[in-house]
Amino acid sequence: MADAVVAPLPGPEAVTVPGRARARTRSGGRAALLASAPLLLFAAVFFGLPLLAVLVGAFSVTDRKTDTTSFTTAHLAHSLQGPYWTAMVSSIRLSAITAFLGIVLGTLLAQAVVASRVRGLRTVVTTASGVLANFGGVPLAFAFIATLGISGVVTQLFRLDSLGWSLYTETGLAVVYLYFLVPLMVLVIAPALDGLRPQWREAAANCGASPWRFWRHVGLPVLAPSLLGGFVLLFGTAFAAYATAAAMVGAALPLVTLQIADALSGNVLVGQEGVALALALDMVIVALLVMAVYLPLQRRSARWLR
Repeated sequence: MADAVVAPLPGPEAVTVPGRARARTRSGGRAALLASAPLLLFAAVFFGLPLLAVLVGAFSVTDRKTDTTSFTTAHLAHSLQGPYWTAMVSSIRLSAITAFLGIVLGTLLAQAVVASRVRGLRTVVTTASGVLANFGGVPLAFAFIATLGISGVVTQLFRLDSLGWSLYTETGLAVVYLYFLVPLMVLVIAPALDGLRPQWREAAANCGASPWRFWRHVGLPVLAPSLLGGFVLLFGTAFAAYATAAAMVGAALPLVTLQIADALSGNVLVGQEGVALALALDMVIVALLVMAVYLPLQRRSARWLR
């Protein structure tokens, strides 16, 4: 009769103690919270406090005689009427148009760079896009005024004024915004284009699909979250732009950021600080609505680019 094989008893180190595992989980959670404390503190100071100040100022009014503060919705109602509402609609329209054109032109440029076999082209384009995406404000406005303004070099050389061109309109401002929105989109979409696996294109070609059908049924659906994320980023950048528009068009074009500046400085009416904060709250609400559309699609389709 063969000897029976007796398995050794597990030592103390092989026994899993549920309480010990829970303790390790709690300690790991505390360590993660402690590591993220600087980021949470930064967000609370530089995002939470300004948002709190906007909320308090938008829904409060101070009596200058008695120096008492009371709750009111008049500022918010005023911000949705008259020239303020016109400025809000104009800002949303301009931001949506420039964001859409930015994702189309930026995606085409990024795809050309990613698919190119020219050595060093991607490095040059990425570096240039990083510089141009952060070039804005008064210097950008001055550059376009000197180039495409009424007395600009290109305007006088090609007689663009006789064709009805004017830099100081919504169309002209859209052209200026695209100068930094397109490079920004190149930086955003290039990594997503790298995530399109060559095997997908080869499988589609083996099944007889044309390049158009590949992009329609595979490429664009996979890139949809990144494209929508780029739209959100470009929309927010154009929506919050102030210095470029202020230096170029001033009060000639109704924009919400310019209305906020006028209300804070009292250029139109004195004591409109509450309306300015209500306009800022309206901008936050618009940004949150746009993000509410983007986040669910991002979570749904991110698995394709892993």
